[in-house]
Amino acid sequence: MTFQRASLYCMVLLAIAAQSWAAPLTLQECLQQARTNNPSLKSAAWDTGLARENVRLAKSGNYPRIDAQAGYTMQLEPQAVIISGRTAETQEADFASAGLSASYTIYDFGRRDSRSRQAGAAADASYQSFESKRSDVALQVIETWFGLLETGKLISAASDEVTQVSEHRRVAQVLFEEGVVTRNDVLQADVRLAASRQKLLALRNRLENGWLLLNFLTGNQSGFRAELDESDTLITVKADDNDLASIILKRHDIQALQLGVEASEFEVSESRGSFFPELYSRVALDYVQNDKVREQTIMSATLGVRFNLFDGYASTATREKAIKNRSRSQDNLRLAREQALLEINSARNDIAVSKERISVAETAIRQSEENLRINKERYRERVGTATEVLDAQTLLTQTRTDYHRASYEYQIATARLKRASGEL
Repeated sequence: MTFQRASLYCMVLLAIAAQSWAAPLTLQECLQQARTNNPSLKSAAWDTGLARENVRLAKSGNYPRIDAQAGYTMQLEPQAVIISGRTAETQEADFASAGLSASYTIYDFGRRDSRSRQAGAAADASYQSFESKRSDVALQVIETWFGLLETGKLISAASDEVTQVSEHRRVAQVLFEEGVVTRNDVLQADVRLAASRQKLLALRNRLENGWLLLNFLTGNQSGFRAELDESDTLITVKADDNDLASIILKRHDIQALQLGVEASEFEVSESRGSFFPELYSRVALDYVQNDKVREQTIMSATLGVRFNLFDGYASTATREKAIKNRSRSQDNLRLAREQALLEINSARNDIAVSKERISVAETAIRQSEENLRINKERYRERVGTATEVLDAQTLLTQTRTDYHRASYEYQIATARLKRASGEL
């Protein structure tokens, strides 16, 4: 029985461990998790819903407004008239009243239509802004993903350096005990070993922080860890110079700004309508309790015109504000297009340079490995110095670091190009 319980506990622990350290995680899975679980995207999604409600609010002007009211009035004295010196009451002292009315704006010189179309353009702009935010989050996930892969490679290179320096320190200790070298070689190796271990600790801390950021972006628990599938990479976007204009138009942030300009145009049109009259109609049914008169219920229909004569220059200020807002939106759109062009060209340059760096670093790694081998042999044969061996080890670590950084910077530059081209 005890053995069975122990087996059951082991199975539970293994299941918990399997959940905390999952199967290989691909980049596409992380992107999908971010689209679904990212907290900033969940918060931004409310803006789109609010914009849709603003559309419904703007379209409410297309329907009549129906009001109902009821009340009870108590007066100190009832109202009366004097006829031939005699006083006659025309109403009761206390009376009930009720009313039902429907009013509708027949024509307002386009204000109602402009308001509705402005809200529709703003809702579409809100959706495009959300998609732009989603692209930004995707780029953050990609940068963090490849940052984790890069840090893992740098940890491997730093671990190799610690092993190599430890081995060199052992050789220096042996040669010192044999009286071949001075104690300075051992001390020098100790200092370099301490520096290598500090570098390794810093990289491990960087890896841990990278996982915390990735888990935040994807909505996972902070303690979640998984093996990253390094085979999942990005495909470079081809952006020809002659096609940059159409590429920029695919960006969600550019589309949002274009829709913002369209909404500001409708805002200007609505503000101009404030200087024109408004044609309206009203149908009402009013009841006033009064046994002094024959008709206590009055039915009426009104067709009228409303025109504002003076509102403290509010209409003028509203129009000027709308015009300035339109100009600002147009300038923001021009600025965003220029920035998009800059991002595309910068990303393409980074991709080209990263490719060259990868090629150069591959050759440098082979040369650094050979250089380290030669210096180790020279030191063992006591024709080389400890400084030369340590410098060769540092040089090898640096070339490996340069190679890994160039490789993952190439992937990140590819992601930036996809983001700048509206493909992410």
